[in-house]
Amino acid sequence: MNVALANRMQHMRASEIREMLKVTQRPAVISFAGGLPAPESFPVEELKEVTRRVLEEEGARALQYSTTEGHAPLRSRLAARLTARLDADVPADRVLVTTGSQQGLDLLGKVFLDEGDEVVCESPTYLGAINALRAFAPRFVEVRTDDEGMVPDDLAARLAACRRPKLIYVVPDFQNPSGRCWTRPRREALLAIAARFGVPVVEDAPYRELRYEGDEEPALLALDGDDLVVHLGTASKIFCPGMRIGWMVAPAGLFDKFVLVKQGADLHTSSFTQIVFDTYLASHDLDAAIVRIRALYRRRRDAMLAAIAREFPPGVRTTHPAGGLFLWAELAEGVNARAVLARCLELDVAFVPGGSFFPNGGHENTLRLNFSNMPEDRIRDGIARLGAVLRDVAVAARGISLARQSILEEAV
Repeated sequence: MNVALANRMQHMRASEIREMLKVTQRPAVISFAGGLPAPESFPVEELKEVTRRVLEEEGARALQYSTTEGHAPLRSRLAARLTARLDADVPADRVLVTTGSQQGLDLLGKVFLDEGDEVVCESPTYLGAINALRAFAPRFVEVRTDDEGMVPDDLAARLAACRRPKLIYVVPDFQNPSGRCWTRPRREALLAIAARFGVPVVEDAPYRELRYEGDEEPALLALDGDDLVVHLGTASKIFCPGMRIGWMVAPAGLFDKFVLVKQGADLHTSSFTQIVFDTYLASHDLDAAIVRIRALYRRRRDAMLAAIAREFPPGVRTTHPAGGLFLWAELAEGVNARAVLARCLELDVAFVPGGSFFPNGGHENTLRLNFSNMPEDRIRDGIARLGAVLRDVAVAARGISLARQSILEEAV
């Protein structure tokens, strides 16, 4: 079909993770690819009762159009919960209910970005943010990170070199893909530098409540004294991803702008799912459910870390996430994780090559592993298969290196 498309379509790419999930639908595949919560954690029975009650008591209202800002009782409940858990003052009139936090990223692009504007981000960063913001044709500026978060000196230098920096996008709590959690000094440094340059900060916090060890770090929203932080949250990782309930907390001067662009996108997030979620929160203990989810995911994380220690060859560096759903592996220089994946798929094991998480390319010797969606026995089995491939690759790489050294010696 020969039709004229919008210029933005040339910047759009299929999500590598979404495409990978198509491959991993076979039951035999041990998938460490998607960021899928464990389905056994979903409150199916409770939602049967809540849904029936909503339809019986509020059927017509739950199935009717609603306001763009969101269901008012849910906004108030979310504001109270965020105020308590983030130790921040979050009024209900600054909470916008979104269709998953992914929609929040799209709204940010619409409000802030023109073609050629700069988005400053961690290196690596969340693939879903790259895909959502790429539609607006920005220039991504990657900032060096380590186990404590963004390196402040590098952030300041890169902002100074930018022409039109519009956003600083970060996932400070158990980052997707690396699993890293920022220290408080790095959070404070980020906000100080952002204030100096006058650039808004997007705090994407889908994993914040999934901590398995260590002390909680303050949210950027709680540390923000300059009204620079836009906070994104979601029920997907602590409740049910299929409900598509997320939220955005925006400074007063920006809130109406996000409402305006959301009106053009979907009018409002599903009234029905909002009321079901609000009714669940009012009648059930979400915090107790999160405690059970944490225990489940900690066991799975520990199973993966122990299996990696047994099965991976020397020289593979991995993170030790204190929370979240992912850990990150860095292979030897010159090893291509996409080639490793091709061999693993033959063994019915899947992961996501790490190059996808670098908006400007490179770093093909990295990969992301998810531990939340597989039981411990399958984690051990899958890591054993992956480890066997990595050991073969390491042996082959050593053979090539020795052959090159021999050739060089003969030439001399």
